[in-house]
Amino acid sequence: MRTLRTRGLENQVLTRASASAPGACGELAQGMLEGNLVMVTCPIDLFSTATVEISRGAGVVHGPDNSPKSSMAVAKTLQHLGRTDVNARLHLESPLPRQKGMASSTADIIASIGATAVALGESLPVVRQAELALAIEPSDGTMFPGVTLFDHRTGLVARPLGDPPPMEVLVLEFVDQVDTEAFNQVDRRPLLERRSGRFLEAFRLITAGLEAGDGGLIGMGATLDAIAYQDVYPNRYLEAGLALARTTGAVGVNVAHSGTVVGLLFLDDPEQTAWAARQARATLSGLISTHRRRLIGGGLTVGQPG
Repeated sequence: MRTLRTRGLENQVLTRASASAPGACGELAQGMLEGNLVMVTCPIDLFSTATVEISRGAGVVHGPDNSPKSSMAVAKTLQHLGRTDVNARLHLESPLPRQKGMASSTADIIASIGATAVALGESLPVVRQAELALAIEPSDGTMFPGVTLFDHRTGLVARPLGDPPPMEVLVLEFVDQVDTEAFNQVDRRPLLERRSGRFLEAFRLITAGLEAGDGGLIGMGATLDAIAYQDVYPNRYLEAGLALARTTGAVGVNVAHSGTVVGLLFLDDPEQTAWAARQARATLSGLISTHRRRLIGGGLTVGQPG
């Protein structure tokens, strides 16, 4: 099946559908568990929305020049559904910053898969969505409902942990970027294995917090993991984030383990989060933006997010 990223034939549109997928503020935790590389997802209410138009054709996909992986996702979905009798045109809208660790690529890919399936009158199980995404690149687990423990390279581990309690995330976006493809080419398993005990403790705290609806435990676990991961892949803004968290009363700090964003985790208090955002903009070097978001459950939404 061919994937084209240039404008092609102007065929009559037979069907059209949109779907949205959430981004993330890095991960609540990431490390080794029982020999598997895993993450604990941190979905936020910032979404990528894909619109797919279906016309008669031969399996050709037209998509944005700057989103070849999303066009590939549409092509793989057509192939999976056995629809080589149609063409697809993809449109993407996303406010998610790129190469910062906010799952922008995963959100684009999952939204594209979902919109294609819906446009064709099909429904893909979330496990199939994950398989299609992983066939393109290592992916965040934000396609799964709730917060999920996920093996972002193979998909062999996909364990739902439950929905988060009401919590806000102040996403601190810095000027630096990370090439995720280059990051994923480096084998960090030996370093992660030596720190698997710290990850396990962080994972237990986060799991207990989700089960009890206790944001404080979730924050403790995320902070423990963020600090431990400094020996694996340092985030040069973490210390400043930790200091700001202490000053503003955040219950914890999390990071993008293959990015540069730092998240301050708060209980459901918009005024406190707003004050922390002002403090961040006034004091943090290298900061280019703050995003006041909510911690949510993951999963695909048909149409625009509510």
